[in-house]
Amino acid sequence: ECPLCLLPQPPEAFPTLASCTHRSCWACLEQYLRLAVSESRVPVSCPHCPAALHPTDVHRLLPEPALRDKYEEFLLRRLLVADPGTRWCPAPDCSYAVFAHGCAECPRLTCEREGCGTEFCYHCRQPWHPDGPCAPMPPVPSLATPTAQLTQPEELAHGEALAQTEAEDIKVCPRCSAFIMKINDGSCNRMNCTVCGCLFCWLCLREISDVHFLSPSGCTFWGKRPWSRTRRMLWQLGMVLGAPMVISLAAGVAVPVITIGIPIYMGRKVLAGSPGSRRSSLSGCQQCLSVTSSVLLSLFVSPIITALTVGVGVPLILTYVYGTVVLSLC
Repeated sequence: ECPLCLLPQPPEAFPTLASCTHRSCWACLEQYLRLAVSESRVPVSCPHCPAALHPTDVHRLLPEPALRDKYEEFLLRRLLVADPGTRWCPAPDCSYAVFAHGCAECPRLTCEREGCGTEFCYHCRQPWHPDGPCAPMPPVPSLATPTAQLTQPEELAHGEALAQTEAEDIKVCPRCSAFIMKINDGSCNRMNCTVCGCLFCWLCLREISDVHFLSPSGCTFWGKRPWSRTRRMLWQLGMVLGAPMVISLAAGVAVPVITIGIPIYMGRKVLAGSPGSRRSSLSGCQQCLSVTSSVLLSLFVSPIITALTVGVGVPLILTYVYGTVVLSLC
């Protein structure tokens, strides 16, 4: 039975994949690959796990030559977009890339595609401008219609507010400048560009690490906008002034909880986790001895775990508060 369509299939209908051991029928894999390539989700992962499908399997499963060409183009574009020295020709209907390593001092680039020859700037990636500085990046295209200028003032204000709201939902990837749309409902701000794989913050449009939303940057994991400067400074001051009291309180609660809680948990687990056949074969003294030995062992181990937790956790928190937060506050 295919796990995707839930239909019984003969064994030869399940192709073998080089990336993993999961199996799906040929028809389901074809449909899955068609949708993935059409939506530019390349490289394509297995429908059952994050493992990327091998290009040989993709070519074997995709029947249309046009989809195979699209897959190769998207795969190549994703590889080139991840290269910081690659620049794309800004001419309309030209998808050629220029390898521009070491061109920062001589920023004039020329597209070598036959019939194109467009000259553009290495820095701003716009048409070449020999007589002036780099122009700022063009704003996100507004979704307002040109007829908005002919409406009444009230309708115009409403249209501008609507256009501003819609413009806030469309931003560009900080690495490859691909347009990305997000529903502005206060959902997760940790975005992943499907073109270049860049992980960035929706609020500040900066590439992020796993601790970006824990840093005093004002960006929140959920929310429609970063914290204001005043609120951020008050939060940082509160962390600096209240850290000793909070850490002392947390350590004072964690030490007895870990020291006493681990032996109690282990004793209850040993007492309740033994199978019925084993419990019937053990006498009451043997069961008591088993529970007592596990509790005594836990009493010996729990102070070590407590010391490691407090000895490692407290310095890390103090380093973060009086290092990262203080530097950000200054």
